[in-house]
Amino acid sequence: MNGRMTTLIISLSFAFMATSGSAWAADAAAGAIIFNANCSSCHGISGAGDGPVGAALTPPPRDFTVGDFAFDPNEDGAKGADEDLTLVIKNGAMKYGGSPLMAPWPTLSDAQVTDIVAHIRTLKTAEAPAE
Repeated sequence: MNGRMTTLIISLSFAFMATSGSAWAADAAAGAIIFNANCSSCHGISGAGDGPVGAALTPPPRDFTVGDFAFDPNEDGAKGADEDLTLVIKNGAMKYGGSPLMAPWPTLSDAQVTDIVAHIRTLKTAEAPAE
């Protein structure tokens, strides 16, 4: 193989990797649409746990604006990692000792859940409370 062909193959390989990697990237804007349609009735549009249905729930829905999470479903010692949020969304909070009111969403695709998690990350506006 000559140098020109090798350069072309390497260039195409990098282009493919860059394209395929960005195809898997989370889309917070798409996640906002899904969140608003499915989650905001409890968590509120701003994610503060103040949706119209959430006001009547005990315990109240999670307030995403403080970025404080209760569960570590993947058991890595860090509550609220992306994988933790994904598991709670897909399986519901009750499976991890939380409220049965946070129902599972098994009908959402992996990509949709990834987008929702990306959106949830944009909602943090305040520091988490000190323990």
